[in-house]
Amino acid sequence: MAALLNFPGDDEIRLRGMFCSHFMDSSLFLSLAPTVDVCYSSWKRSRVTAPSIIGDELMKTALLKNQLTCCSIDALPDECLFEILRRLPRSQERSIAACVSKRWLMLLSNIQPSEDMEVVQKGENLLRSSRKPLPDLNYPEPSVSELNSSIESGGYITRCLEAEEATDVRLAAIAVSNSSRGGIGKLKIRGGNSTCKATDAGLSAIGRGCPLLRVLSIWKVPSITDAGLAAIADGCSLLENLDLCQCPLISDKGLIAIAQKCPNLTSLTIDSCSGICNDGLQALGHGCSKLLSISIKDCPLVGDKGISSLVAHASSSIMKIKLQNVNISDVTLAVIGHYGKAVTNISLNALQNVSERGFWVMGNALNLVNLTSCTISCCPGATDRGLEAIAKGCPRLKMMCIKRSPNLSDAGLKSFTGPAQMLERLQLEECNGITLVGVFESLLNCCSRFRGLALVKCLGIKDITCHLEELPTCMSLKYLTIRDCPGFTSCSLSMVGKLCPSLQQIDLTRLVGVTDAGILPLLECSQSELVKVNLEGCVSLSDASISSLVKAHGSSLKFLSLKGCKGITDRSLLSISANCSVLKDLDVSCCSISDFGVAAIASAKQLNLRTLSLAGCAEITKKSLSFLEKMKESLEGLNLQQCKLINTHVVGSFEEKLWWCDILS
Repeated sequence: MAALLNFPGDDEIRLRGMFCSHFMDSSLFLSLAPTVDVCYSSWKRSRVTAPSIIGDELMKTALLKNQLTCCSIDALPDECLFEILRRLPRSQERSIAACVSKRWLMLLSNIQPSEDMEVVQKGENLLRSSRKPLPDLNYPEPSVSELNSSIESGGYITRCLEAEEATDVRLAAIAVSNSSRGGIGKLKIRGGNSTCKATDAGLSAIGRGCPLLRVLSIWKVPSITDAGLAAIADGCSLLENLDLCQCPLISDKGLIAIAQKCPNLTSLTIDSCSGICNDGLQALGHGCSKLLSISIKDCPLVGDKGISSLVAHASSSIMKIKLQNVNISDVTLAVIGHYGKAVTNISLNALQNVSERGFWVMGNALNLVNLTSCTISCCPGATDRGLEAIAKGCPRLKMMCIKRSPNLSDAGLKSFTGPAQMLERLQLEECNGITLVGVFESLLNCCSRFRGLALVKCLGIKDITCHLEELPTCMSLKYLTIRDCPGFTSCSLSMVGKLCPSLQQIDLTRLVGVTDAGILPLLECSQSELVKVNLEGCVSLSDASISSLVKAHGSSLKFLSLKGCKGITDRSLLSISANCSVLKDLDVSCCSISDFGVAAIASAKQLNLRTLSLAGCAEITKKSLSFLEKMKESLEGLNLQQCKLINTHVVGSFEEKLWWCDILS
């Protein structure tokens, strides 16, 4: 039949069904009974060119896409879709809807509480009836365990976004997904100047969806401006803690919005925000009367006017003040001294425009009666006279830390320790005008409460040339730190042992001049049990000092660091294993330790080491791993870095056996 009609084709039985596979062509045919089988021949296809075929297919595809789009809810404008989404009955549906597309998510995040139909209806129902509504069985309330699993320490749901994670979409998702619980309570955004993409849109979503937000921390987010901070102020009136770091586009306008609408603010931290001036701090002083802590750092436009006003208006509550590298003068310190009756902690760093007069006035105001901790660093005005005034004007001062103060001398240190009758701890760092004679005189001048002394990088601490026949003792001193003082040697250490026989913690980090001749007299003079000993970097020590140390104090020693002591060998580990019974932390990194010493430590049944560091011990091999496995019941941390004779594959199999132990390799 195909030959008679002169066209290619075949005779075949077409079974019941549609004649055409494409539904668009099915309208050209009459419908037949579903059980009828008909016989017909294939139609002759018209001869067309290839572009025509492609064009027809594209037209059909476009037509189909247009029909599908017209039937989709996405064809609606944002206004209509917003009206639909805000009428979703429960937050569970909203969370599901937010997963549909970015557009839906951002629309859901724009719903204001006043626009939420569920909230409006609940309010109307409460006005109509006081009866408790029946629970919806289709959507059971979350259990207590489920709620507790999302709530972290402090009772807040906490979220922290790092670098690339900090985007507007992620912030909107957080706001929508937690809206049923009033949103999150603590948000940290740790961005980067080049990687963080969070803007005011994301922060505004948090403001609308998280009315219970109490802690907000924004670090290195250059795109957030005053508008985002104002959105937080509008929606998060319960905000208590605000931390802004390196946000150059935030100015006084943002702080004024916080001051007007967040009266519960208790903690304020501003770091390297170049747009913030005095007006914002003044507004915070007027509007936030509950402020307990303020920290202003590296803000060049902040001066006396802003900080003085803030301290003066919040004087009844403010307890902690930290000022670093701000453009203030003696006026601010005078205001702090006059209005700081509730202040307990003060930290003053890099205040180049504050003179001796400022410290003197602050102390002589005699109103810092509750000050217990004071830190003064890199302040040219911190002189002998100024520190003496602080000691006299702060009768409850317990901890004093002085750093980088070249104008402080032995006479000033002595005049400071005399009036400070409650002083417990004193730290001197890079105070090169202080000598060992001044330190000894100050120790004898301290009260019976004095417990700790730290001398760090003080180049004036050198051996005393004259020999003192009799030294009075300071029985109250328990904690002694002498670190990175190259002039301090064994001769001075033996004198310290006689002066302070009740030491419990000793830190002699990187004292290259200390040898066995200084350690042994220190141990002989000790009348108390040592608990913590740090001898890191004391390269001149040998096994004799460690053996004497553990024999005399092995029953009380809990921490021992011998890092970098090249003269320490397996002999010291044998003494430790035989004499130490309560040792928990041992560091023998970069020592001359071998597998034999590790075996001795592992075989000590009375030892229950919690952390062990063997980093940089070049003689340790993979044999030590079998010994360390015996310590699996107590070991929580192990450092095997730079142990070149132990390959990575062996360490990997060892980690599988001690999977609970934190192993560095």
